[in-house]
Amino acid sequence: MDKKFLFALLFTVLALAAYELDFSSIIGAEGQQFTFFQFVGPIGGNLFGPLTGAASVLAVQVMEFFVAGKEFTLINLLRLLPMVFAAVYFGSKKKENVFVALACMALFWLHPEGGQAWAYALFWLIPVAAKYFAEKNLVAQSLGATFTAHAVGSVAFLYALNIPAATWWALIPVTAMERALFAGGIAVSYLAVNAVLDRVASRAGYAFKHPQYALLQ
Repeated sequence: MDKKFLFALLFTVLALAAYELDFSSIIGAEGQQFTFFQFVGPIGGNLFGPLTGAASVLAVQVMEFFVAGKEFTLINLLRLLPMVFAAVYFGSKKKENVFVALACMALFWLHPEGGQAWAYALFWLIPVAAKYFAEKNLVAQSLGATFTAHAVGSVAFLYALNIPAATWWALIPVTAMERALFAGGIAVSYLAVNAVLDRVASRAGYAFKHPQYALLQ
């Protein structure tokens, strides 16, 4: 079996399983849930490279979309985007990736409700700081990835649902705790999945090569 296909198959099975486990509700979006896919999705960019990883993450989400029989609503379609951008961020060393977060900040402030809750968008300076000052640190890059996804998702929900400024202000402490948990989940998933793939690769007689992040660098 081709090693790339094997890794892709293992990632797809793991990601689909993670999709079935709800983590928390999305405040301000009735009936929408965060799942454990938030932990697994970004590492696809590390396993396969940023572009292939983003495509694999999108493919997993499309598969789950049809398997779960989701409706073709604007919100359901927009929810396909955040993990794609998170995978690109997590799998690439390029500083240019920070422009996603910066563009989201600008779009948030340009919206009438977002402009009144301007402080909320300051969360998205975290991906910028992480990429420029801690590009090899696993925890920092996990934070950068989850806040990149958060930026894309927040702007999409803001424009689609016109969520009021008061809700964004109230979400600040919730978001801080939630994203810290997501970053921890990404870091743990990274270590666990890479350990599994290293083991599979060694048993198959070849090396599993992938970009490395360090906990203390």
